[in-house]
Amino acid sequence: MGKKLRGILPILTFSLLPSFLIWLPFFLRLTTFWKIPLPQEGMATIVANYDGPLFIVVAKTFYNPELVGNFAFNLPTQYYAAHFPLFPLLIRLFGGIIGFPYAMLGVTLTSSILATYFFRKFIKDYVPQKEVLWIILIFSIFPARWLIVRSVGSPEPLFIAEIIASVYYFKHKKYLKAGIWGSLAQLTKSPGILLFIAYFLYFTFPKFKKAATTSLSKCFNRSDLNNYFSIFLIPLSFLGLSILYKLQLNDFLAYFHSGDNIHLFFPPFQIFNFSQAWVGTFWLEEVIFVYLLGALGFMKLTKNKEYELAWFVGIFFASVLFVSHRDLIRYTLPIVPFLFAAFSKEVVSKEFKIAIFILLLPIYLFSLAYISQNVMPVSDWAPLL
Repeated sequence: MGKKLRGILPILTFSLLPSFLIWLPFFLRLTTFWKIPLPQEGMATIVANYDGPLFIVVAKTFYNPELVGNFAFNLPTQYYAAHFPLFPLLIRLFGGIIGFPYAMLGVTLTSSILATYFFRKFIKDYVPQKEVLWIILIFSIFPARWLIVRSVGSPEPLFIAEIIASVYYFKHKKYLKAGIWGSLAQLTKSPGILLFIAYFLYFTFPKFKKAATTSLSKCFNRSDLNNYFSIFLIPLSFLGLSILYKLQLNDFLAYFHSGDNIHLFFPPFQIFNFSQAWVGTFWLEEVIFVYLLGALGFMKLTKNKEYELAWFVGIFFASVLFVSHRDLIRYTLPIVPFLFAAFSKEVVSKEFKIAIFILLLPIYLFSLAYISQNVMPVSDWAPLL
């Protein structure tokens, strides 16, 4: 019992304490921190961060067009189809008890704990035991965009927890568990389908290489079929979601009709087109560093023969090249846990530890500034409570 408690305490501490420290200036209604002006709406600033209020709408209406009209966001009902149901359902589960805004924050924090738990299970295969606590600490605050999304109402912590769990079980050849967690990821955010693509290619690519010297029928056996069945739970969950949209919105393809929520554009690198609706700036040099780290991480995983991780990171990274959205770092967060594995030797080095110490305050200040400005205008809070 004592050993289990010692194991869970760091997870709880690293999951909760950074978010509480982010909340503190808003809770205290400080006018400034480190000369950064802060809004005076208290915790309402945290709750109103994009897209938190929209998930509350889904939690309270479950895509019912008649109920969606009760909220003053002036958005078509189809728009909410881009906000997948698992995160709102969890909010709904507790919303009647503690109120929907705090239920949303509670689900986000709980999801952060789950993400940290699975990250520890995963990363223990890549770093010495004595460095596990250190790398969990880094995972709790870096990159800063990850700290932000797990400190406001956001499905990302739940999604990333499911991604880590799925990949962890897949790597350990527990394919049914990988498929179950992958299907939950698919019900949380649309990029969950990339898990299926990565797993399918991981299974299939070697078969076609083998088929060059033998018949295709001899390349597959009964266990292969079971493995394929496990990962097909992921697209099946999307099919179930589409059926739900047909029932609620009378549109089987509602997700694809949800407006400007799908930010994939051809040709790649359209993020540098400053005229794009969700870009709107030419101050984008940090995007180059995002691409660099993603590419290096993929190549390191491949070089180290971590093929399960490499397939997922490679597929996800390739999709990110087509994303045209200023908030590109948020789109790349699902591969961050696996980049920690790719760069595990560097992350536990003395130099990296010193660098992180220097970055602690900048991470905190950036998080405060971002959250203070990334706020949805809410003219009437009553329907959201």
